[in-house]
Amino acid sequence: MVVKAVFAFGDSIVDQGSNNYVATIVKCNFPPYGKDFNGGMPTGRFSNGKTPPDFIVEELGIKDFVPAYLDPNLKIEDLKTGVSFASGGCGYDPLTATIVSAIPLSTQLNQFKEYIGKLEGLVGEEEANDILKNSLFLVVAGSDDLANTYFTAGVRLKKDVNSYTDLMVAKASEFVQELYNLGARKFGIFGVPPIGCVPSQRTLAGGPHRVCSEEYNEAAQLANTKLSTEIDSLSKKLAHSKLVFLDIYNPLLDLIVNPQKYGFEEVDKGCCGTGKIEVTILCNKFSGTCEDDTKYLFWDSYHPTEKGYKILVDQVLNKYVNQFF
Repeated sequence: MVVKAVFAFGDSIVDQGSNNYVATIVKCNFPPYGKDFNGGMPTGRFSNGKTPPDFIVEELGIKDFVPAYLDPNLKIEDLKTGVSFASGGCGYDPLTATIVSAIPLSTQLNQFKEYIGKLEGLVGEEEANDILKNSLFLVVAGSDDLANTYFTAGVRLKKDVNSYTDLMVAKASEFVQELYNLGARKFGIFGVPPIGCVPSQRTLAGGPHRVCSEEYNEAAQLANTKLSTEIDSLSKKLAHSKLVFLDIYNPLLDLIVNPQKYGFEEVDKGCCGTGKIEVTILCNKFSGTCEDDTKYLFWDSYHPTEKGYKILVDQVLNKYVNQFF
């Protein structure tokens, strides 16, 4: 069984450069981002190097990188093997993208419809359907809903965390069903990471010692429990679908709790600047970077290093890849 293409939707973990082409503050198409990517190119990937979609297509033997759909230099060939529609700052909650002017999931879906039209023009309707049916659809969102919209911006605080996570999961479910209706069949839906332990959230919510925020982590676990249950029920409902909930919470937490096992020395701050708060425009050519990013789990205060991503992707693929077939 061959995976023909990989598509990504959601947030900055799988944004391959979409935000370069929209008016948002959530950008990273400047140094030191991308310093280890393809000879040191800032591409709009939120890391020093490759990100999960790149490692996934590489491991599946499809190609070396997943480009952003919005890239004006997109090659025709890439339409057949997968692109990313994801946008840093996006969430399941439509408000999340609005706050930072990122591309919401509804627009990502419209771009996917436009993409299908282009693919059909290229290979014909039958082959296009076949490609979609045998592709892997990655959906990664939820961190920004909790970290940015719920806890930091506070715009949804009229809701308690229980009803807010219900809203997130209802929107996630709607989105997956829309993709299914457009021809997607194999879904890898990433859970929310332990957001209370990422460096910026330790700084904002972890007190003077910058410990992991239990409150944030509990919210992430609650969202994951609900999302996992919803995905199970959807997979029974949607004929010929393979929907797999990918737990990222526990593998990332293990990297944070047992860094030496993986060769990391720093897990509570990023490599960029002080590592405590710098992310996107605050991590720039004036920030300075750590001496050896392979010893750091986090590149900036919110996103893992290439090495961190590689370890996580390897673990996720080893654990789940057989469930897609």
